[in-house]
Amino acid sequence: MTKNKIGREIPDYIEGIGKLVPYGGPFDFKPTKKKFARKISSIKPGESKLLESIKEAVIKTGLKDGMTISFHHHFRAGDYILNMVLDVIAEMGIKNLTLAPSSLSSVHEPVIEHIKNGVVTKIITSGVRGPLAEAISNGILDTPIIIRSHGGRARAIEAGDLKIDVAFLGAPSCDDYGNANGYTGKSFCGSLGYAKIDAEYADKVVLITDNLVPYPNVPASIEQNNVDYVVKVDAIGDPKGIASGATRYTKNPRELLIAQYAAEAIEASGYFVPGFSIQSGSGGASLAVARFLKEKMIEKNIKASFALGGITGQFVEMQKEGLISKICDVQSFDLIAAKSIGENPDHYEISSSLYANPHNNGCISNKLDIVILSALEVDTDFNVNVITGSDGVIRGASGGHCDTAAGAKLAMIVCPLIRGRIPTVVKKVNTVITPGETVDVVVTDRGIAVNPLRSDLLEKFKKAKLPVCTIEELREKAEEITGKPKAIEYGDKIVGVVEYRDGTIIDVIKQVK
Repeated sequence: MTKNKIGREIPDYIEGIGKLVPYGGPFDFKPTKKKFARKISSIKPGESKLLESIKEAVIKTGLKDGMTISFHHHFRAGDYILNMVLDVIAEMGIKNLTLAPSSLSSVHEPVIEHIKNGVVTKIITSGVRGPLAEAISNGILDTPIIIRSHGGRARAIEAGDLKIDVAFLGAPSCDDYGNANGYTGKSFCGSLGYAKIDAEYADKVVLITDNLVPYPNVPASIEQNNVDYVVKVDAIGDPKGIASGATRYTKNPRELLIAQYAAEAIEASGYFVPGFSIQSGSGGASLAVARFLKEKMIEKNIKASFALGGITGQFVEMQKEGLISKICDVQSFDLIAAKSIGENPDHYEISSSLYANPHNNGCISNKLDIVILSALEVDTDFNVNVITGSDGVIRGASGGHCDTAAGAKLAMIVCPLIRGRIPTVVKKVNTVITPGETVDVVVTDRGIAVNPLRSDLLEKFKKAKLPVCTIEELREKAEEITGKPKAIEYGDKIVGVVEYRDGTIIDVIKQVK
């Protein structure tokens, strides 16, 4: 075992994964590899890419035992593709696969049976929820799951650390030669930003669609030169689970108070100036922050240069009102955003690599002024956990959390001081996703804590008469209400390895007792 920079003990080697490099700082690791190149394939004039079934596609791709398959998560809780493909693969007797989707959700519970029957033996993803997450937390896999951020996943694919043999990608709209987009068709989801990297680097790419349209389907999010086969099925997803309707604004007084404090802190930070850039989450408090900022933007005649990340209808509406110049969209969170990307020339679809890959010549996260992020836990070193619950069970996703915190000039965490009877601000988080040295401010309903590394912000917030306190004082306030949280009992088995965005290991997740 080796202690990394934040004091977490990291194994030197794990069977089935290999040698591990401990985290040494947000920009400490320097890449030395060349970009990975996939196998060259070609198609002759007159040859068809259109196949009759998923089974035929599996046969044509040459999928064999021990290979790696990938999927995107743009269909979220409405996804049919992953379960559909794994069922076919299982029927064909293929085993020992590495499952490498951009993320997993509760709808992927059937993967549990595929683990039990040996079809899936390894999982590499950004997050996992529901019964599958509980099964992994309880040690169902012999090899630990690898958790990567969205930028870290793109980095791993481009570096060849994650080599995808076959990518099975759902396409809401596709022609018979593989030109696809995500903003038309009955199963439209908006941006296909997380699928783009798979389409570009996987050895074989299969597009699965329920909306076959005439050639050429342009402009295309995924272009024909990256696609081997196309399969038409009856349905690729449930529209009700793919994207919600219009964004619902919170009426929760606590979330509104947090949002008010956060907006006031942003206004006082020095970054709320004409041309600022922003990313905000889709949670209640995060959405409310943007709503309060909108009022201040109108009042002060301030316009943002761009909004980034997972995009909600709120940012689309602000752009229509002239408050935001450009939108850079890696994932569309609701129907308004999903439709806008196909209609608005200033609403750009971007890949996960362009979004947040730390090892290219400049991801857009590097240009962020302000990012507003949520947290399950924050500790007194400002480390943030968004992956494991208070019971130690995996129930979330790394997402772009550590990516945008590293890139933004102001990385702000918004969270309640307590949830139920559970403190959010603690002495030591269960699992570190985002290191404290990249977090600037923690905003709660009971006060605002500023990272000691940012004395400049502390002075500005005090001058603005904001309710500032130390992170230790927030922890004490939480424990006065809840008492000291009981320590989680873990076994010795490591069930998860958490990579930082650069590929070094920031933490491990152990099996809960």
